[in-house]
Amino acid sequence: MASQGPPPGMGQIMVLNSKTQRSQGRQAQLGNINAARAVADIIRSTLGPRSMLKMLLDPMGGIVITNDGNCILREVDVSHPTAKSMIELSRAQDEEVGDGTTSVIILAGEMLINAESFVRTNIHPTVIVRGYNYALQEALEICEKLALVVDVNDVDKMKALVQSCIGTKFSSRWNDTMIDMALKAVLTVSRAIPMPVGSDSYSQKMEVDIKRYAKVEKIPGGEISDCTVLSGVMFNKDVTHSKMRRRIENPRILLLDSPLEYKKGESQTNVEITDEEDWNTLLKMEEEYVENMCMEIIAFKPDIVITEKGVSDLAQHYFHKANITAFRRLRKTDNNRVARATGATIVSRTDEIREEDIGTGCGLFEMRKIGEEYFAFFEECKDPKACTIILRGGSKDVLNEIERNLSDAMQVVRNVVFDPRLLPGGGATEMAVSVGLRKAGLKLDGIQQGPFLAVGEAMEVIPRTLSQNCGVSVIRTVTQLRAKHAAAYEEAEKTGGEDAFPKCNWGIDGTTGKLVDMEEFGIWEPFSVKIQTIKTAVESACMILRIDDIVSGSKKRGQ
Repeated sequence: MASQGPPPGMGQIMVLNSKTQRSQGRQAQLGNINAARAVADIIRSTLGPRSMLKMLLDPMGGIVITNDGNCILREVDVSHPTAKSMIELSRAQDEEVGDGTTSVIILAGEMLINAESFVRTNIHPTVIVRGYNYALQEALEICEKLALVVDVNDVDKMKALVQSCIGTKFSSRWNDTMIDMALKAVLTVSRAIPMPVGSDSYSQKMEVDIKRYAKVEKIPGGEISDCTVLSGVMFNKDVTHSKMRRRIENPRILLLDSPLEYKKGESQTNVEITDEEDWNTLLKMEEEYVENMCMEIIAFKPDIVITEKGVSDLAQHYFHKANITAFRRLRKTDNNRVARATGATIVSRTDEIREEDIGTGCGLFEMRKIGEEYFAFFEECKDPKACTIILRGGSKDVLNEIERNLSDAMQVVRNVVFDPRLLPGGGATEMAVSVGLRKAGLKLDGIQQGPFLAVGEAMEVIPRTLSQNCGVSVIRTVTQLRAKHAAAYEEAEKTGGEDAFPKCNWGIDGTTGKLVDMEEFGIWEPFSVKIQTIKTAVESACMILRIDDIVSGSKKRGQ
């Protein structure tokens, strides 16, 4: 076989810059696996109800106290390229399904750790990857068989579902309040979209836009038990004139995004006046312009006028005379929420206002003072499709953590509204997949059997970490759980033949570390979150295993 080096008599040829660091082959793969292990170890202790919190200092001197996997990794500054790509996983998981950010990192790390022995015995990465992909397909099929379809309007089942998400968080002491808030907020903003005839099944039947229409308003002070979800919206603004009404029942609301003041020139405008009367005429024209706009608005008899631009003193005077309450310089996003909650339409020109643009869906408007600030409340709306979530708490850190927890809970409910299937929590699904893969792996032959079974072993990391964080004997607990699932398989094979599938829902109670049946215990997780976690973990492990060359110190752009 021809040698790979340069021809004899020639020295080493330097192609890359001498400052460039490069690792190749097995060295690069083992380096990647160690980086993944280090990232997984950072957040391993934040899984489950007995999870620990991490305190992180950012470069500006601010403090973040959290056990949210994505939040921790977002704040950690890492230099290794593989560690950076692992951190991207939790960000993608958070954006896609909102929960399972810790699990996905732990699982991906474990997949890579299990691949280390194959890499050391010179098995080619593509063989390992092929085995992993086979195992992924088998795992997804097992999850499909385990899944339980749920009715979105079944409050008890939905509460149990959100409980499994929030129970592992900082705010678990106020579980009932948080669960009710998450459910109410999501079911408020969700609305069915009429689908065109003959459309495919993949198009969304429901629209749940939490980001735009469920605004979280954090107000320091008070207690966490004071947190509520309004059946309407609220924003941090005071009325423009002190004498305007501060409480109106069943108000007629008009929303504008045009200024109620004299139009200023786009560029600098010079006016030359020769006669003294012309100056008065100019002022009069400005006043008449504003008066004309106000009269067009007053003609529709609204009780409240809200605009995104300014309201001049003269316009305030006319509104006050007409007994109309006015707000100015409201954010576009807040204006959209008010429109959706009250049934109003945002109008761009005052001469285009129609009766159907006026919002009448609000039952009560009231100004309230919370702390040092004034807030405008639009409550008791009929079928509001937008809401405001008010969070109260002792300090800013507490409020930020509660907001993160609530956002996870709302994402979980949103996922179930889209795909109403559930899987058992507490490590039950992972153990079922692990035992299922072990059974399926015995039918495989050849070199791929090893990587296939390694995925099954990696799945056990979730129940193992749960029992570790409870402080119980890890080996005993995981072995007992494995035995329960294996016994269920044997039972099913006796009664239903080779292809029978047992529905074994046994998992670990994350608080006490005992084995419990998740169906009776009531811990369920959304199907979409679990599937996304497994897919992301296996696919990222496959991608990282196929890297055999890392070149760092490449040229900066523009050089």
